[in-house]
Amino acid sequence: MSTLYEHTTEGPARGRIRLLQLYPGDMNIYGDWGNALVLARRAQWQGYDVEMLSYDRGQELDEDIHLVVGGGGQDSGQERIKEDLLARGQALRDMAEAGTPMLVICGLYQLFGHHFVTSGGQEMPGIGVLDAHTVAGPLRLIGNIAVESEGFGTVIGYENHSGLTRLGPGARPLGRVRPGEGNNGEDGTEGARCHHVIGTYLHGSLLPKNPVVADWLLARAVERSGRQWDPVAVEGPLGAWTDRAREVALSRPR
Repeated sequence: MSTLYEHTTEGPARGRIRLLQLYPGDMNIYGDWGNALVLARRAQWQGYDVEMLSYDRGQELDEDIHLVVGGGGQDSGQERIKEDLLARGQALRDMAEAGTPMLVICGLYQLFGHHFVTSGGQEMPGIGVLDAHTVAGPLRLIGNIAVESEGFGTVIGYENHSGLTRLGPGARPLGRVRPGEGNNGEDGTEGARCHHVIGTYLHGSLLPKNPVVADWLLARAVERSGRQWDPVAVEGPLGAWTDRAREVALSRPR
């Protein structure tokens, strides 16, 4: 199933972006579906049509995709999708290595690594897009978080996870926490990056308060579609609203 979001600018569309949501039926908590909506809207403002597709368990995975987003879920959600995700792992690895941009949050961030060990000691194998390993910790890491990130500046979100993630040499962090617990509450890192893939624990949703990240993903998606990203200025109060949302989030205690 797909939904077409047509461009909102005058004249013909500058192109079409095919955006895929992974497991929206099982991995979509804390407003993560909002990330897909932000990407669609910002692409429309830039003159692009967006074809929004979704993939759930047991369906055929369309690999002719320009951008992939996936959200978080409880252990039960991860349990439901784990076998299907493993079956699609090679296709997703191939897409990532070919340059398809991806944003995966929390539960899917964990399963895009090598494995996730639950609090009960069960090991859920991941698909290895990211060089990361996660083990459930004894406490939940919860609160507003800011991350100083190379290329994106200060990234703002909300973390709520018990998984403790550590990166291997094949991944670099999204950034360093200021304040927050991040990947594991010890090494000061948050998230992981490899190729054009971003994994992170930041909910919120993430992208409404971080348009720099959204536009970076869109730029890579447009390039993946065979075109050149040439953004135009968006008029109106949007920038002020975004700045205010960021200020409020940063002012709230953890």
